[in-house]
Amino acid sequence: MQWTASPANAREHLLAIAPVMGSDYARKRNFDFGAGDRSNVSALSPWIRHGLISESEVLGEVLRHHSAAAAEKFIQEVFWRGYFKGWLEHRPGVWEDYVEQRDAGLAALAAQGGLRKGYEAAIAGATGIEAFDAWARELVETGYLHNHARMWFASIWIFTLRLPWALGADFFFRHLLDGDAASNTCSWRWVAGLHTVGKHYLARAENIAKFTAGRFDPAGQLDERAEALEEAGGNPLAVAPDLPILAPPAGEYALLLTPDSVVDDLASGLSICSVVGVSTPALRSSAPMGELAARFEHDAMAARLAAFDDRAQPIRADSAQAVIEGAVEAVKASGQSRVLMPWTTTGPYRDLLPALNAALSRDGLTLDLMARPYDRAVWPHASKGFFKLKQKIPTVLRELGLG
Repeated sequence: MQWTASPANAREHLLAIAPVMGSDYARKRNFDFGAGDRSNVSALSPWIRHGLISESEVLGEVLRHHSAAAAEKFIQEVFWRGYFKGWLEHRPGVWEDYVEQRDAGLAALAAQGGLRKGYEAAIAGATGIEAFDAWARELVETGYLHNHARMWFASIWIFTLRLPWALGADFFFRHLLDGDAASNTCSWRWVAGLHTVGKHYLARAENIAKFTAGRFDPAGQLDERAEALEEAGGNPLAVAPDLPILAPPAGEYALLLTPDSVVDDLASGLSICSVVGVSTPALRSSAPMGELAARFEHDAMAARLAAFDDRAQPIRADSAQAVIEGAVEAVKASGQSRVLMPWTTTGPYRDLLPALNAALSRDGLTLDLMARPYDRAVWPHASKGFFKLKQKIPTVLRELGLG
C-alpha cells in the first residue's frame, strides 16, 4: 500500500475501495494479511488524519454504494475516530497526563539500564516474539499497521514486555502516517484498561494465529493473564468542550491551518485573502520523529496549500517557538489583521494556542476559531463510552445530510 499526500490520491483510493466497504469489509476487516495486502480494509486513515479527505466525504461515497445497514461496521470505524477526538475534547487533562508520563518515561530511559534495554529491543523488533518484532519493523518501514496489529502490539508491549504504555504510544505517534493525538492516546489507554476502567485488551496467541491467517503463532510467549493497569482517580469526569463559533463574522481573513485543522465544510462566503499552513512534526515528541511520518505531514500540508495558489505561505518549523514566530510574521506580511483558524483538536498543536493567541494579540491581530459541523454533530455524544455515540449514528448522519 502506497500513500501519496494529495487529495487526488485520497479521492482515487476512496472511489476504488468504496464498493467493497459493505459486507465484505465486515467479514474480513479483522484479518492482518501483512503490508503487501490491505485489500480487506480501507487504509484511508493517513489521508483523513491530515485533512486531505474528510469523514463526510468518505461516508457519503460509501453510502452511495451500500445501505447504512450493509456498511454498518465501516461506518462505525469512521465514527470511532470522531468519538476519540470528542472524548479527549471532554477530558483534555488526559492528554496532559500522557505528555507528562511520556516525558518521564523518556527521561527514565537514560537512568534505568533495564528499562532502556527492553525499550530498545522493542522498538528495534528484537524481542524474540516474531509477530511483535515484525510489526515493530513494519511500523518504522511503512508508517502503518493494521488496526488489529496495533491492538496486539500495544497489549504485548504493556502486559508481556511490561513497558510503560506512554512510551509505546509515543513510538506509534512518532512513526504512524495517521498519527493522531486522540486516536493514538485513547487507543493505548483502551488496551491498557484505562479508557474503560478495568476493561483491558489481552493479546492471545490463538487470536493472532487466526487473524494473521497463520503467519504468526506466539504460543507460550504472551502473558494472557495480566491484570488491567490502574491510575490514581480512575477515569476523569467529562467537561463540556468549549466549542467555538460555526462561522466567523463577515470580513476578510488570513486562514491559519495546522495538520489538525480541517476545512472540508467551512462556511461558504468567507473572504480568505491569504493562507498560512504550519507543519511541525517535531511537536509530537521530544524523541526523534519517524522520517516517513514527518515527510507525510509536510507533504500533506503542501498539498492542502496548493489549492490556494499564491495566497499560501508554508511554515515548516522545528520548535513551538519557531511555529508561533513564523505564523505571526506570515500573517503580518499578508496585511490582514484578522486570523481565522479551524478548530484544532486536543494535542500538540492545540497546546500552542494560548501562546499563539497572545503573540497575535501583541501585534494587534485578532484570532477567530471555527468548528466544523461534523465535530459539532459528533462530539456531544462522545462524553462517555462509544455505545452512546453508536446509538446516535443514524441521527448524526441525517444531521449531516448523509442519512
